[in-house]
Amino acid sequence: MEKRLRLLGAVAGIAAAAVALGVAELIAVLAGPQSAPIIAVGDVVVDNVPGSVKNFAVSVFGTHDKTALIIGTFILLAIFAAVVGALAVGDMRFGYAGIAVFGVIGVAAALTRPHAGIGAALPSIIGALAGAAALSWLITGWRDPRPALDGAPERRSLLVGSLIAIAGGAVLGVVGRSLGERRNVSAARNSVNLPVPASPAPSLPPDAAVAGQTHFVTSNDDFYRIDTALIVPQVDPDTWTLRIHGRVGKPIELTYAQLLARPMIERYITLACVSNEVGGDLISNARFLGVPLKDLLEEARPDPAADQVIGRSADGFTTGAPTAAMMDGRDAMIAVGMNGEPLPVEHGFPARVVVPGLYGYVSATKWVTELELSSFADFDAYWVPRGWSQQAPIKTESRIDTPRDGGKKSAGQVVIAGVAWAQRRGISKVEVRVDDGEWKTATLDPVPSIDTWRQWHLTWDATPGQHRLQVRATDNAGAVQTSEEAPPPPNGASGYHTIKVKIS
Repeated sequence: MEKRLRLLGAVAGIAAAAVALGVAELIAVLAGPQSAPIIAVGDVVVDNVPGSVKNFAVSVFGTHDKTALIIGTFILLAIFAAVVGALAVGDMRFGYAGIAVFGVIGVAAALTRPHAGIGAALPSIIGALAGAAALSWLITGWRDPRPALDGAPERRSLLVGSLIAIAGGAVLGVVGRSLGERRNVSAARNSVNLPVPASPAPSLPPDAAVAGQTHFVTSNDDFYRIDTALIVPQVDPDTWTLRIHGRVGKPIELTYAQLLARPMIERYITLACVSNEVGGDLISNARFLGVPLKDLLEEARPDPAADQVIGRSADGFTTGAPTAAMMDGRDAMIAVGMNGEPLPVEHGFPARVVVPGLYGYVSATKWVTELELSSFADFDAYWVPRGWSQQAPIKTESRIDTPRDGGKKSAGQVVIAGVAWAQRRGISKVEVRVDDGEWKTATLDPVPSIDTWRQWHLTWDATPGQHRLQVRATDNAGAVQTSEEAPPPPNGASGYHTIKVKIS
């Protein structure tokens, strides 16, 4: 009997946690989405997890790493709540203590978030009070004066009440999250009229992609997304400003309207994540519209010794890029448009930093609000203390898109195709070999600049059997892609992309 009662108490504990989270989500509509306990705690985990763990999560879950984190947090909370509820059956003081711990952790996490005021503590506090009331009602509310919960009616009441509370908490949570999402900036984004670029992107030839090959331009919906934001920042363009300060002769602060009024450039640029494995898909190419960073920085007059530009996001994330890379003539920009539209909210609306040739973690600040001129000796950006390199130029790499690894093809002519990249250097040659045989030179498709990936293809006279295909690229500087295998940390993966295909 005692075991059954503890089990019922565990269900009651989970129900109380559901009520607490649901109420907290409702309060977070007013206090801000980052103040919701699950999100606040998740953000703290993201900010403090070792780089190796983050890289493992990206390698396993890819762009779904944040979803996996939130689900994992829910599971851990459910286990904790079940233990608290089981203990509360014997003594409610354990229940109150457990819920207090929940509240304290939520408050502490919420108050550490960027720009958090005292109001950020309210969702966790009010949610904890609601959870405590729910647990008290479930376990002791119907006792008169102190039944031992050993009768069938009491057990049924506890179970039914717990299920009702779980459903109610879920409904409150969904309603709260839905109301919060309605407060997004999509309407403001849709009202933006992008200016005509003073320097437009060159016209492209028809997309040469063969069946199964990556298209030259990645759609906004398909563009990879890797960042630290569990909740996409909703930055109002009417109140947004970009501040350029630090070791400069003339600090600058621009509104969104002032930024849009400046001369714009439009360029095709390939961005890559440092967590991309050899042959991975954390790389995309788009047409970006923005204000040249070189012009903005020259106007601010950086100190010659300020060799690092620190980018700060609205959610507190930081990057650190070499000042020289933003002023050496490459098409580094504060981007406001992507593939002919205002930046998607999840990709940095209203503005983000784009720097060709550097991995995203040192340069691609989304939802950017500040650029601070500093030095690498004085400041380490977000990922550097977590084991990644301070400076990370993108390596020369290539990928086979078709055939797929483990795929099957019929004997005869088979097209092998993919993409290769070496931003700021460009690709001059791609070679493919079969079963460690002779390297064969692939056909390269035209590109608008050295800052994009390059499509390639090769026709192979395939014979029956199991075959091993490899690809390597050579950049315009004459450097051949290394065969040395290395994982993404600390400055990008390397090695030949290798697949196996069965020919019948």
